[in-house]
Amino acid sequence: MTSVDVAGTAVDTRHYIGGQRVASVSTFTNTSPIDGSFLGEIARGGAVEVDLAVEAARNAFPVWSGMPPAERAAILNRIADLVEESVDSLAAVETMDNGALLRSHLRGVMPRVALNFRFFADWLVNHLDHPDFETRGHVNHVSWDPSGVAGIITPWNAPLMLATWRIAPALAAGDTVVLKPAEWTPLTASLLADITKRAGLPDGAFNVVQGIGREAGAALVAHPGLSRISFTGSVPTAKSIARAAADNLTPCSFELGGKSPFIVLADADLELAAELAIEQYDNAGQVCLSGTRILVHESIEAEFTEAFRRKAAAMRQGDPRDPATDIGPQVHEAHFARVKGFVDRARAEGATIAMGGGPNTELGGLYFSPTLVYDPTPGSEIVTQEVFGPVLTMQTFSTDDEVLALANGTEFGLAAVVVSGDRQHAEAITSRLVAGTIWVNCFFVRDLRAPFGGSKKSGVGREGGTWSFDFYADVKNTVVAPNGWKE
Repeated sequence: MTSVDVAGTAVDTRHYIGGQRVASVSTFTNTSPIDGSFLGEIARGGAVEVDLAVEAARNAFPVWSGMPPAERAAILNRIADLVEESVDSLAAVETMDNGALLRSHLRGVMPRVALNFRFFADWLVNHLDHPDFETRGHVNHVSWDPSGVAGIITPWNAPLMLATWRIAPALAAGDTVVLKPAEWTPLTASLLADITKRAGLPDGAFNVVQGIGREAGAALVAHPGLSRISFTGSVPTAKSIARAAADNLTPCSFELGGKSPFIVLADADLELAAELAIEQYDNAGQVCLSGTRILVHESIEAEFTEAFRRKAAAMRQGDPRDPATDIGPQVHEAHFARVKGFVDRARAEGATIAMGGGPNTELGGLYFSPTLVYDPTPGSEIVTQEVFGPVLTMQTFSTDDEVLALANGTEFGLAAVVVSGDRQHAEAITSRLVAGTIWVNCFFVRDLRAPFGGSKKSGVGREGGTWSFDFYADVKNTVVAPNGWKE
């Protein structure tokens, strides 16, 4: 079987290499987290397919990198056009594949996919410049040259959006791409390959190799033909990638885990704080940026908790295809078991499970109830390690120094949320937080012009705007003397 019907859309289950569909000897099974239904047998690639894809990308590199920026941008904009025309089908397929809310895919996620391509096409043409400057009469000119083949490995929680957040700037920079999508959610990457073909992207400029991480992923990151590696996922996997990349001195960009604090100061608007806290259950808790550690001032604990419980009670868990659903399933049975294990161990250590705490018994399957763990043991794994499910913890504090120690007291530094009614108080807190992104009285506001990345073990590097080109391109400085010219 080389194609399956998912939500009324035909999806090719083979790799996409050099503009052609390529099968593998073996396959792996893909099922939907919504109801366990069969979605297809997916081509299972390894070193052979990775070699073919990198070779195709290297062969396409002179053509793609040699195009004038305006021509590259025009093709990226055509890709965006086709994504916009396909929002309904892309959203339906990805909801079946990863269980995220269909309404979110329709309203935000898939339009953002198109925006990723449009933004970096525009940035390439209109904003990628550095003013020339002089050094003792010599002119310095900064340019961004295509670097080669980018290997991109992406996660399952927002498969197409997070993939194109890397694919778009890599292609805009003039690189060619080999994508290894997450094995739990491979389908929309295949649809994107079809879209790039229709948009006129040269064969080999974009390639998709599907497979298991320890096979296809490991072969890709160890390949000497890569010039860049971008990975979104866990810290342990990033460490293994870094070791493999070191042998070839391949530069890496890592977006890794998070265990972000959600700080509610005594001067906060408590209705706003509770509303924002509920948003941390977004995508069934499968969001690396979520503020999963609620830290609330002891003087407002009771009032905040009452508002939180009231808003939590209004949430509806169920089929993500239903517009009324707020929380869907976990992505895979292995991940469901992982989330449950965290909560079970926290309970065994004496933490109070104030809400939820286990599978949704009415729904069954992979639906884990939104959970609040109150007063967990300090330093325990539930407050230091990323659960990546609908599990929040709550602790109290009495002073700013105490909450900052709690907030910065993990190995992660991806994001943070601060809720305060006093601007100066909020600024005093944010200035001392260790995080790549901080939201004050808001959550999940993302601008592609802004630098994005994590501190500490939450990542390496920054992307967004020119920062993305700084990574995917070779930044060059040309110094021109004022003399020596014959004309």
